[in-house]
Amino acid sequence: MTTSTLPRPARVEWSPRQFSIDGLVFRVWSSAAEASSPTIVLVHGVGMSHRSFLHLHPRLARTASVHSVDLPGFAGLPAPEVDVSVAAMADALADVLRRVVARPAVLVGHSMGAQWVVETAVRHPDLVGGLVLIGPVVDDQRRGLPAQAVALARDGLREPPRVNLRVTLDYLRTGPRWFFAQVRHMLAYPLEERVAEAVVPTLVVRGGRDPIAGNGWVDRLAARTARSSVLVVPGKGHRVERTAAEAVAHGILALTASGGHPAGAS
Repeated sequence: MTTSTLPRPARVEWSPRQFSIDGLVFRVWSSAAEASSPTIVLVHGVGMSHRSFLHLHPRLARTASVHSVDLPGFAGLPAPEVDVSVAAMADALADVLRRVVARPAVLVGHSMGAQWVVETAVRHPDLVGGLVLIGPVVDDQRRGLPAQAVALARDGLREPPRVNLRVTLDYLRTGPRWFFAQVRHMLAYPLEERVAEAVVPTLVVRGGRDPIAGNGWVDRLAARTARSSVLVVPGKGHRVERTAAEAVAHGILALTASGGHPAGAS
């Protein structure tokens, strides 16, 4: 994969807003651009927060309106007392999008975030113009919790210490009850089936050393979509949205500009 170098992004002023949808509290961090610019929505994975996109968000915000979402129960937001399935989360997220975005957006999901954005695209296609799935889970050939725990531990050995620290802090803020309630839904969700029902251009992104979203799984997933491309960032692990934000930003912006065929994707 080859990319040109993006200029170093200027500091972006984020404007946070909070929304309550049927008792589910969301927080959205927004950076506005020109009205004609594309709209991109970033959705973190299980246990995480908008901090997953601290490097990616400002790079995208140079040429797009960008919204980073904190989901209920994460990032210090109150954990719901009721069970919230992937479908229920997607419906609530769709209500937030209707309040925040003025046109169909490109939804970007990292890890379990890929499940939430795919489900949103399937259930609310009027809101979604494209999908980007970064390190999507769960590999249909390694769906059990032990296999996923081993892969997560392996990935930790491949990530920079600062990234592991941020992941750990976000996990601690979430707490075990809500974390494992959502992990249960994550393991059961058939992403490979649901993504086939999304009719928008889809970019699947993985780090070349990601043990959680491996090559075979990503290729099988991409093959199920009507219009898809795969972008592999060499030498990076599961947290590629943090450790290779410039390369990932290039892929996302190419998707918004080219109707679903990112330059440099394989």
